[in-house]
Amino acid sequence: MRTATTLCVLVFLGGCATFSKDNGLGSVQSATKARGLEQDVQWIKTEQDAEKARTAVKKLLAAPLTADTAVQITLLNNRGLQATYAELGIAEADVVQAGRLTNPGFTFERLHRGDDVSIDRTFLFNILGLITMPIRTDLEKKRFALTQGRVAAETLQTAADTRRAWHSAVAAQESVKYMEQVRMAAESSAELARRMAAVGNFSRLDQAREQSFYAEATAQLARTKQQALAERERLTRLLGLWGEDIRFSLPERLPDLPKAPREIADLESTALRQRLDVQGAMQEAENIAASMGLTKASGFINVLEVGYRRNSETGQPRQTGYEIELRLPIFDWGSARVARAEYTYMQAVNRAADTAVRARSEVREAYSAYRTAYDLTKHYRDEIVPLRKRISEENLLRYNGMLISVFELLADARQQVGSVNAYIETLRDYWLSETSLNLALNGKSPGAMSLGASSGMQAAADAPGH
Repeated sequence: MRTATTLCVLVFLGGCATFSKDNGLGSVQSATKARGLEQDVQWIKTEQDAEKARTAVKKLLAAPLTADTAVQITLLNNRGLQATYAELGIAEADVVQAGRLTNPGFTFERLHRGDDVSIDRTFLFNILGLITMPIRTDLEKKRFALTQGRVAAETLQTAADTRRAWHSAVAAQESVKYMEQVRMAAESSAELARRMAAVGNFSRLDQAREQSFYAEATAQLARTKQQALAERERLTRLLGLWGEDIRFSLPERLPDLPKAPREIADLESTALRQRLDVQGAMQEAENIAASMGLTKASGFINVLEVGYRRNSETGQPRQTGYEIELRLPIFDWGSARVARAEYTYMQAVNRAADTAVRARSEVREAYSAYRTAYDLTKHYRDEIVPLRKRISEENLLRYNGMLISVFELLADARQQVGSVNAYIETLRDYWLSETSLNLALNGKSPGAMSLGASSGMQAAADAPGH
C-alpha cells in the first residue's frame, strides 16, 4: 500500500509540468508593443493559421504598400521569422522536460538451480533527479525567458529591416523617374548638337561633350534601374513573397519630412533600460550564476538512485528491502565542472558589460546620424531645391530673351533634376536613420550607420559647362 502511494505521488509530480497555450509568444508580443511595434506578431502553427495569414496578406497587397503594411506582411509571411518563433516551443519543451521526473527502472531476474527457482525484482528511481528538479526547472524557466527576449529582438530587427528596405525601394523607384528626365534632356542636347555640327554651327569638341554626357546619363539610368530592382527584391525577400504576389505596388514618393526632429533627453539610460540585447546579456549572466549553485551541489554526486528489491526463492522466505547506488568521487571530484561554470560566468559578466558599452556608443551614433540626416534633408528642401528652381526660372527668362543658348538651358534643367534627386536620397537617409535609431534604443545593434552619397549631385556635377 505504501509503495503504491509513493508511486502515485511520483507520477503526479512527474506529470504536473505542461505547455502554455501560446508557447511564450504573449511575452514577445508585449515586449515588441512596448517598444513601438504596432503591428500584430503572429506565430503560424496550423493550416488554419496559415490560411488566415494568407488571406490577410492578399488583402494588404491589394493596395500600394506603406511601411506599416509592409512590416505587417513580414510578420505574417516571413518564413525565417516563423522559424525563429519555433525557438519558443523548443525552449518551453526544455522547461516542461525539466519539470518531469526521469522514468523509473525495473529489473526482473528468474534463475534455476535444479528444482530451485530464484526470482529477483528491483524497482529503481533517480532520487537526485527528484531533489534537483525544482532547481533545474527554475533554470530552464530563466533560459526560456532569455529565449523570449532574443525572439522579441529578432522580431524588432526584422521589422526594422523591412522598413529600411521599403524606404530604399521607394526612393530608388523615384530616382529612376528623375534619372529618366536627365537622360531625356541629355538626349535632346546631343541630338541638337549633332544637327548643328552637321551644318557647321557647332564645334566637334562641344558636340563630343554633349554626346559624352548623353552616354553617361544613359549608363547612369541603367545603374539606377538595376539598383531599384535590387532594392525591390530585397524588400520582396523580407516580405516572403513569390509568384504573382511579387507584383505588389509601392507609393510614388517617400513620406514627407516631419515638422520637427525627435528630442530624446536620457538617450543612453533609455537604451540601457529598453534594449533587449542588454537585458539578455545581463539575464544570461544571472542564469549562469544560478546554475553554478546546481553545479557545485551535484559536482560530487553524479548518480544517486534508490531501488526497492523483492526477491523470492523456492523453499525460502521472501526477501524485501532496498538498495542505493552511489558513484564515488574517486577519479572525478567535479572540480573541473565547477571551474568551467565559474569561467563561463566571468565570460558572461564581461560580455554584458561590453554589450552595455556598445549600446551607449551605438545609440549616440544613431541619434547623431538621425539629426544630421534631418538637418540635411531640411536644408535640401528649404534651400537647395528652391534655389535651383529659381535659377531655372531666371535662365528660362534669359533664354526667352535670347541671352543664353538652348544648351545652357538644358544643362541647367539637368542640374535642377539632379538637385531634386539628391533631396530624395537625403530624405531616404533620414527615414533609414530614424529606423536605426528606434532599433538602437529598443532592440539590438542597428549595424553600420552612415549617410549615403548623393549620386544625383554627382550627376549634376558632371554636366557639361559646370
